[in-house]
Amino acid sequence: MKKELKIVLPFYKIAYASSFVVILSLIRGVIFTNEIGLSIEPPFAILTATFCADTYVQEITSKRSEVHRLYPIKKRISSIMQRIMIQEIFLLLLSVLGYGLFFTFQKPVTHPVTESELLQFISYFLAITVTIFFWGILANTLSMLFRNMWMGIGSCLLIWVATNSTGGDKLFGAWNLFSYTFRNIENTADITWLYGKALCICIGFVLLIALPKIVRKRG
Repeated sequence: MKKELKIVLPFYKIAYASSFVVILSLIRGVIFTNEIGLSIEPPFAILTATFCADTYVQEITSKRSEVHRLYPIKKRISSIMQRIMIQEIFLLLLSVLGYGLFFTFQKPVTHPVTESELLQFISYFLAITVTIFFWGILANTLSMLFRNMWMGIGSCLLIWVATNSTGGDKLFGAWNLFSYTFRNIENTADITWLYGKALCICIGFVLLIALPKIVRKRG
């Protein structure tokens, strides 16, 4: 685990991810606390995709893939899973920090329809956990298929643009990947945004199930 930690969390990745969160909380203006979650989720999806795109591809770029192929497939999959888990836990902690930084820098007030700040944070935490899980797995999978980190990031960006838009919201509705962002924040009783997050979880698990086959074919 320590070896994987050193590989996937070098100083420069920690530095740019942390800087991203601080800058976002400084420049993204919010008035009410129920706007914080929708201000964080879309940018964090791109951060996650960029952060996790090299999870396995770095074995190829560093010329270690030939050696890595000599390991049993279970060990290779275990290595990838550990790397993804380490990165996504780090990003999840950053997302919680970012939520707090909005209170520090923006000083938002509670919206009249907000029944509980705690429940609001729990909803955010659940949504951002799924977002990080999905975009991390997606970026890693696409990068492995193309054997190129930038192709993986570019493909994720296209999906991000298509779904994080008014057109995407109209087309997919509650099943949008960003259903939490496009929800009616003044209607706290509406939890149909959970459909979109359930879809993200299902797709993420399908990609995980396909991971061994992708590793065998793409190296």
